[in-house]
Amino acid sequence: MLDKLAEVNPLLPPILGLIVLLIAAMVVDLVIKRIVISVVRAIAKRSRTSWDDELVEHNVVGRLVQVVPAAIVYTGVAFLPGVPEELEVLTRNVALGYMVLVLTLAMSAMLSAVHAIYAASAAAKSRPLKGFVQLLQIVIWIIGALLIVATVLDRSPLILLSGLGAMTAILLLIFKDTILSLVASVQLAAQDMVRVGDWIEVPQFGADGDVIDVQLHTITVQNWDKTVTTIPTHRLISDSFKNWRGMSESGGRRIKRSILFDLSSVRFLTDEEVGRFKRFALLRDYVTSKSKELDDYNAALDSDVNVNRRRMTNIGTFRAYTLNYLLNHSQIREDMTLLVRQLGPGPEGLPLEIYCFTNTTAWAEYEGIQGDIFDHLLAIVPEFGLRIFQIPSGADMQALKGINGQAGAAGCPNTDG
Repeated sequence: MLDKLAEVNPLLPPILGLIVLLIAAMVVDLVIKRIVISVVRAIAKRSRTSWDDELVEHNVVGRLVQVVPAAIVYTGVAFLPGVPEELEVLTRNVALGYMVLVLTLAMSAMLSAVHAIYAASAAAKSRPLKGFVQLLQIVIWIIGALLIVATVLDRSPLILLSGLGAMTAILLLIFKDTILSLVASVQLAAQDMVRVGDWIEVPQFGADGDVIDVQLHTITVQNWDKTVTTIPTHRLISDSFKNWRGMSESGGRRIKRSILFDLSSVRFLTDEEVGRFKRFALLRDYVTSKSKELDDYNAALDSDVNVNRRRMTNIGTFRAYTLNYLLNHSQIREDMTLLVRQLGPGPEGLPLEIYCFTNTTAWAEYEGIQGDIFDHLLAIVPEFGLRIFQIPSGADMQALKGINGQAGAAGCPNTDG
């Protein structure tokens, strides 16, 4: 049969032989995949460990078994009768190149599976390695591509590498972002600057939220409005950003807010007011100790003129009340900075700043604690004879206009009759 075909066309027998060889390789590939992969999946499901599940998920075994049909073609082509030497070499080179490609895919999938296993561990939160895994995958693909080209062309890989030396400038230009990202990833990991789950602010990119992914080239941030911002990794090294991890780990979140007082309402306290404030539980000790301090000072001064005497003020007493209120608040941390201070007076009045830390970092709880504190302080301000400063609104202007109108009407003579 083959002799008759060879008489018709000498190339028909080797071509038919190659077709039969390819069909046999495809059949073997389907059988091996169905048997081997099914067995591996069954074993992975019954296993209690998770690493084998990741290997199956990333199809590592499925890629490795594809080497078998390529090996059949690589080996079987030598047994086909009448195959020209050039066609045999080309077939073997293509089969070998395919095996290199499959092994490259398998190694890349293996790295992805290893990273998935590592990402499930607790250490991955503080030491993300996704960028390094992606870099290794790039290196594997570059080496694989060189070997595939060298194999198909039947040339030594060293010849191709020597040619790449002349293309260094072009390669640096092509992989500029990758090189920058690699350096940035090493610095970020070495200095533990960013982790998955960190709350960061990068104003120049409009990013304000949680880090959800750290890759070689990009860092992905999910903002509080649920939008997603992608930041080049190297920009976190070249530009500044704020990481709120320290606040989260400390267990306390800062309150820093001021109350503005009308300067015209600041005055000395009368003796009756001093006596009344002694009945305030949060002021009893302060008023007693402060009164003794002032009495001792004034007695040593030996002067009855009020200008020369020290007296208690309503703003100072309110400041002491606020401090004691915070010290006795169950949701304010006393082991962190806690102070109530006056800032410089200005066109908007006298600022009294509250600086303290809550015992929780949860946003909603923090806002609730802060709101309760200032609700109470703003409501009790009139007890001290103080007024909150507020820029006049339209209602204030209307009230002032009404008062002036009534005063003008009262002063005008009656011209009727």
